[in-house]
Amino acid sequence: MTAVEMGARQREISVSEFFTKNRHLLGFDNPRKALLTCVKEAVDNSLDACEEAGILPEVTVRLETVANGQAPVAPSQATRFRITVTDNGPGIVRQQIPRVFAKLLYGSKFHRMRMSRGQQGIGISAAGMYGQLTTGKPVKVISRTGPRAAAHYFEVQIDTKKNEPLVHENKQIDWAQPQGTEVALEVEGRYQKGRASVDEWLEQTSIANPHVRLVYHTPEGETKEYPRTYHELPPSPKEIKPHPYGIEFGALLKMLQDTKSHTVAGFLASDFCRVSPALAEEICKAAKVSPATKPRDVKHQAAETLYKTIQTTKIMAPPTNCISPIGEKAILSGLYKQIKGEFYTAVSRPPAVYRGYPFIIEAGLAFGKGPEEAAKPQQASVPLAEGEDQGNDTEQARVIRYANRVPLLYQQSACATFKAVLSTTWRNYGVSQSRGALPAGPMVIFVHMASVWVPFTSESKEAIADYDEIQKEITLALREAGRRLGIFLRRRERAASEFRRRNIFDLYIEEVVAACNRLKGGNLPTEKLKEQLHKIASSRTGGLKTDEALGKTGAGPEGLPHSIIVTAEGIEGETEIAQQTPGSPVVSVNTAEAEPIVRPESTVKTKRGSKEKSNVGKGRSVGATKAKAGQQALFGDEPSSKKQAAPLKKKPARTTATRKRT
Repeated sequence: MTAVEMGARQREISVSEFFTKNRHLLGFDNPRKALLTCVKEAVDNSLDACEEAGILPEVTVRLETVANGQAPVAPSQATRFRITVTDNGPGIVRQQIPRVFAKLLYGSKFHRMRMSRGQQGIGISAAGMYGQLTTGKPVKVISRTGPRAAAHYFEVQIDTKKNEPLVHENKQIDWAQPQGTEVALEVEGRYQKGRASVDEWLEQTSIANPHVRLVYHTPEGETKEYPRTYHELPPSPKEIKPHPYGIEFGALLKMLQDTKSHTVAGFLASDFCRVSPALAEEICKAAKVSPATKPRDVKHQAAETLYKTIQTTKIMAPPTNCISPIGEKAILSGLYKQIKGEFYTAVSRPPAVYRGYPFIIEAGLAFGKGPEEAAKPQQASVPLAEGEDQGNDTEQARVIRYANRVPLLYQQSACATFKAVLSTTWRNYGVSQSRGALPAGPMVIFVHMASVWVPFTSESKEAIADYDEIQKEITLALREAGRRLGIFLRRRERAASEFRRRNIFDLYIEEVVAACNRLKGGNLPTEKLKEQLHKIASSRTGGLKTDEALGKTGAGPEGLPHSIIVTAEGIEGETEIAQQTPGSPVVSVNTAEAEPIVRPESTVKTKRGSKEKSNVGKGRSVGATKAKAGQQALFGDEPSSKKQAAPLKKKPARTTATRKRT
């Protein structure tokens, strides 16, 4: 074959054509995962649109099986599904609908330096492309921008050779919803409950987004509602300009050519964040470039010198108002709503920077079993071999990962979050852990990364890249949550020890009462004595605090008498967790309005890094005094006032001879 013939075969490839052959890069590599990806992309777009418009999101997800000319089958056996996602957002203008849903790499989020769920402009259009490939059906869209505006209905597909939308139908219809958008996709997939399913993804979405009301209609015909438990929108992130530390040399050259500024100093001050006019003058002086030079005239060696000078100049870190973290209160509210346990805590790290991009790491932890699991009868213990430990190796901790409030369910082992959990030494905090494995026990570990640009390992956005700065911040957040958990476990163990002591006391109370009654000739009120001795035994073993630490008091939310919530400021009763929603099981109280969920002070870490002493088992001198006074009141003995009033005799001074004899 000649060069002319080879050259004749060359042709341009559109991005749609590329991803048609490589759809596994977008998360469509198997039917079960493809079904989840389609739901995920549609819900993410709905939540982003609602939050940007300042609307509390209400999203409805409907998953239905499609018979396709065959007899109806069970959802677990079906191969074709119709996905319908409806929101109450601002809607989409008519001219933009075809491009938004039928053109890859078209969107408003790629060039903006602000936090958002979507980043590349691929997601929902790629879901439509997958439906087009597997079923041949177009994407059906209904959108309305307001009660007085008309509702527009579109059926669109992608021209994969040109990456352009094909509009099959466009008309105005009557739609009952006053505002919002509805997207319907018909795709080939497989529905299965359990881990990494649509059900789990929606559940985890409600944990990280407690301000969202989510309604899910399952293929079986059930309706699951995740109520809104936080009635405030997250702070709206602000768009910022790129930071000088986060650009490469080629990007700087392009910015010099595209800028609207007339001078280099003006370019540095206007096109970058954290660069003041004075600092811009200083950078130009250090780079030996005149501040009045036109940016397009800075080329070659001068541009490289300017770039190196920028990297060596001390510049303030980028602002964090471009990020909207979940917040400790909302994390606690979401964890308590979906995960029933004994201990909850949340940690929010200070802002950090990687490659010039600001980010915040948040971590949460839920430990223990809910009342349903605790009430189950325990299986008989299996005999152990010599040297074998009776540990709870059958249950490992569950890690739930998030990036910009979106759950990450796949590629767990490749994610920086999972690696940080494995590298944390949980044994230091009282949790068993094998080498190179997750900690064992009933524990859920929550990690969220919020950033203007999350470094995903692939276009499917399933794992976070392992940057050193990100790994360090995740590890520090997990260690802080682990320290709080360790304090809780140690104090609960001490409370259990005190409770065992109380049981031993209770074994002998009957005999003590009988003996005392014989000493008094059978005239002693035995019931009153029993009651007093029980009180003494309780006070000497921690009293009410021991009962509360072990969940013996029966007072608590949602059948969880020993649930403990810890924040940096103190227990949940000392700081407002979330706003109470009528009729919803939320961990939300305000001490000025309601009784705190947890009262045992002896089981809570109140301040970060502070050393506290447990009240359980302490104060024995006070208990002994009360016990002695109780005994005197019971037996009718009066204290000897003479002995109390007698002066103390002064001991003679010890001489040298006395000391030697001694």
